[in-house]
Amino acid sequence: MTVTEIVLPGLVEPDGLRVEHRDIPRPGAGEALVRVEASGVSFAEQQMRRGKYYDQPPFPFVPGYDVVGTVLEAEDAALIGRRVAAMTKIGGWRSHVVVPAADLVPVPDGLDAAEAETFVVNGITAYQMLHRIAKVRTGGTILVHGASGGVGTTLVQLARAAGIRVLGTASARNQDVVTALGATALDYRGDVPAQVRELAPGGVDAVFDHVGGPGIVDSFRLLAPGGTLVAYGSAATKNDPGNSRLPVLKLILRLLWWNALPNRRRTHFYNVWGGKRNLTRFRARLTEDLGKVFALAAQGKLQPQVAARIPLTEAAKALALAESGTVTGKVVLVP
Repeated sequence: MTVTEIVLPGLVEPDGLRVEHRDIPRPGAGEALVRVEASGVSFAEQQMRRGKYYDQPPFPFVPGYDVVGTVLEAEDAALIGRRVAAMTKIGGWRSHVVVPAADLVPVPDGLDAAEAETFVVNGITAYQMLHRIAKVRTGGTILVHGASGGVGTTLVQLARAAGIRVLGTASARNQDVVTALGATALDYRGDVPAQVRELAPGGVDAVFDHVGGPGIVDSFRLLAPGGTLVAYGSAATKNDPGNSRLPVLKLILRLLWWNALPNRRRTHFYNVWGGKRNLTRFRARLTEDLGKVFALAAQGKLQPQVAARIPLTEAAKALALAESGTVTGKVVLVP
């Protein structure tokens, strides 16, 4: 058997991705071999091809942040044949992957692989930002930037399931999607602060901002007393020249400065890998939080937003589509 994999060779356009093949790997002690049935195309891969992801490895490497698939081999025989999900950070754009068995999260029966895939890193990110960091209560109001994207659509639905009012920014073409998910859609090209103040004169309980850049100041100012700004990216600076870490470091320093001021608002920079220093707790929370997201999806309380299903060997097409800004939800690579 051979593995098909997508290699990112350097700073290339999407059509510069390479399709390669190699011998299938064997899992070692504590590992599992997973036949990949779906892998996502996220903003992380878009940054990686530009060399702008914060801690990406040297080129060449195989991208792919998360996977859903079936266990073919494992030291623990009980895992064999199970459908599972895992965050890989890199390496997921393969037909088969070897991952630590402790990183696997069961996927409920009845969830389609591509649909389940939309909830892996997006679901963990959205759930933890909403419930572990911002801790917004039922009846609260939040602002979600990029509400039609992968994390955004999941965050909107989780908030609505918890009885939280959502204001969500999106382009004009995607506002109907945001509205259908239960949020109040705002045109991000308009005066967002004015739109928010009209709907929430006292401010919002939390803002979830993946954009960064100068607009982060407005996000902070829109908070109600006791509110929380959760930043989880710097998309506005993705094409800026120079050191890829500098925009993120500047953003974090700004958040720390705001936290040091005598005000009743909090800020937090969210990194899905941030808790990995305590690996046992990190894995326990990942399993618990993704399990809750999958359960809501299996109950029909979360609707997967699959923008497109594209064969793994056409990853270049998938990445170009994801970068086009014309789709809602998540582009998914399938066998």
